[in-house]
Amino acid sequence: MVRQGILIVVSGFSGAGKGTIMKELLKRYEQYALSVSATTRAPRPGEEEGKDYFFKTKEEFEQMIAEGELIEYACYVSHYYGTPKAYVEEKLSQGSDVILEIEIQGARKIKSQFPDAVLLFVTTKDAQELKKRLISRGTEDPDVIDQRLLRAVQESEGIEEYDYLVVNDRLEVCVEEIHSIIESEHRKIRYNMELVNQVRAELRGFSKGE
Repeated sequence: MVRQGILIVVSGFSGAGKGTIMKELLKRYEQYALSVSATTRAPRPGEEEGKDYFFKTKEEFEQMIAEGELIEYACYVSHYYGTPKAYVEEKLSQGSDVILEIEIQGARKIKSQFPDAVLLFVTTKDAQELKKRLISRGTEDPDVIDQRLLRAVQESEGIEEYDYLVVNDRLEVCVEEIHSIIESEHRKIRYNMELVNQVRAELRGFSKGE
């Protein structure tokens, strides 16, 4: 029986550690494929084209929108972010669990197109810890940090739309918790109908004396 891939959306406040969690999941487990998003923001130190993001100009990104190459897209802190369609569909068909690390607007669009998608929201243990992490990252000036904190206020109003809340206090615990959630999703009946039907057919055979 071929295992059916599940689409997982991971959102969370900027600074909550989503990227670190995703990298650790991919390192530990072969079943995951991380969808690479397209963005118009500039690369941060150490980020690679095609691995962390597909870095696009505003004109290139808008052409992708016009040609229907994105499952979802949104503008966040003056930059476009979007999810290329082809990669996601290919990996799901191969049985991989595809993780989309996107913000709340994109998560809503994904859920409307893929009702079975699993939505997880990542947060820190409190707001002070979130601010501390944003400052210690050292990649953005105070104005951008203030924008991200203001955005977090807005995002906090949509948390109820998610299926699971994950607190990233200790990375090791957080990664295992997310993996356990996804494994539990795979046990749902709708992902196991091939086995269910096989067992039913065999049981019917017994009743007929086969």
